[in-house]
Amino acid sequence: MTPAIDLLIKQKIPHQLHEYQHDPACQAYGLEAAQKIGVPVERVFKTLVVKLDAKQLAVAIIPVAEKLSMKAVAKAAKAKKAVMAEATDVQRSSGYVLGGVSPIAQKRLLPSFIDDSSSTLETIYISGGRRGLDIALSPTDLKQLIRASYAPLTA
Repeated sequence: MTPAIDLLIKQKIPHQLHEYQHDPACQAYGLEAAQKIGVPVERVFKTLVVKLDAKQLAVAIIPVAEKLSMKAVAKAAKAKKAVMAEATDVQRSSGYVLGGVSPIAQKRLLPSFIDDSSSTLETIYISGGRRGLDIALSPTDLKQLIRASYAPLTA
């Protein structure tokens, strides 16, 4: 179990686990997950951590085939500027390894934003907290659990 799964069980949030054999040579973790669990890429979301105005970290959850718009995430967070957070900051803040960063049960609850494309989907897939493990759950449940907001986040 990972902290993300433990929290979902503790909160009694409906979810399904999808495990697959991660290929260490693969760097496109989300696209690999979509292919190996056999779901459309529009339903698999990646968790990205950004730094706002050179200080505050925030979480952006977007479809794996899309690119994060730094202007859009800054606007959603009411910040002037956003840049990708350094890998060490991501791992330290979340408690997860890159490629396995779950938006659920991070060490610190950060301001979080989910791409608004998820709001029309019944189920989305997110990282379960390690490479090779995805969680299927309702975007509404995810939004409530991590106190996120919907926003247009992709370029």
